[in-house]
Amino acid sequence: MVVHVLRRAEAANLGPVFVATDAPEIGAVVQKAGGRAVITSPDHGSGSDRIFEALGKIDPEGRAGIVINLQADLPTIGSSDIAASLAPLSDATVDIATLAAEISDAAERSDPNVVKVVGTPVARDRMRALYFTRTTAPYGEGPLYHHIGLYAFRRASLERFVKLPPSPLERREKLEQLRALEAGMRVDVAIVDSVPLGVDTPADLARARAVLSERA
Repeated sequence: MVVHVLRRAEAANLGPVFVATDAPEIGAVVQKAGGRAVITSPDHGSGSDRIFEALGKIDPEGRAGIVINLQADLPTIGSSDIAASLAPLSDATVDIATLAAEISDAAERSDPNVVKVVGTPVARDRMRALYFTRTTAPYGEGPLYHHIGLYAFRRASLERFVKLPPSPLERREKLEQLRALEAGMRVDVAIVDSVPLGVDTPADLARARAVLSERA
């Protein structure tokens, strides 16, 4: 699964791709597949902390101004969607960019495992995030948006973010991205066409295998 995500990141053609992991066995799988792995501390509380450590090892001179944190449990994510995450950063006032897709499955509207982003439109297929929540929001008629857990950080924004303590709403919703909003950081969202399959359970893994075998 990690290698599938690696290939999609490479196909996006945005820059060097590394897999940050605290597991040497995962690093070995990545290297066997021709990828590059960075072994990090096992003590990180979040993926953001892990990629910040990895970035320091990969690019200690600070040449890279933007880093994308792509989780390895999204084996069906499209390379074009990865690339779309950079678009909001063309605005110098945006600290962090992420992705979302309009919810089309009615069951997802009330599913607490589906994180919704509430935002205000700022351009075609883009909005400024006002809140992230596991509940059904916003109220009333209109589309709801399924947040996709990919983040494009400005390097300085990532450094600021990892130094912030967990925030009250982050703890309550169990959503790390709320830390940035509570600290006054700007998070913009690129709207894409569909949500990639996230693999969190054995059933999800079976679905992912079926989808990937159809595409092979």
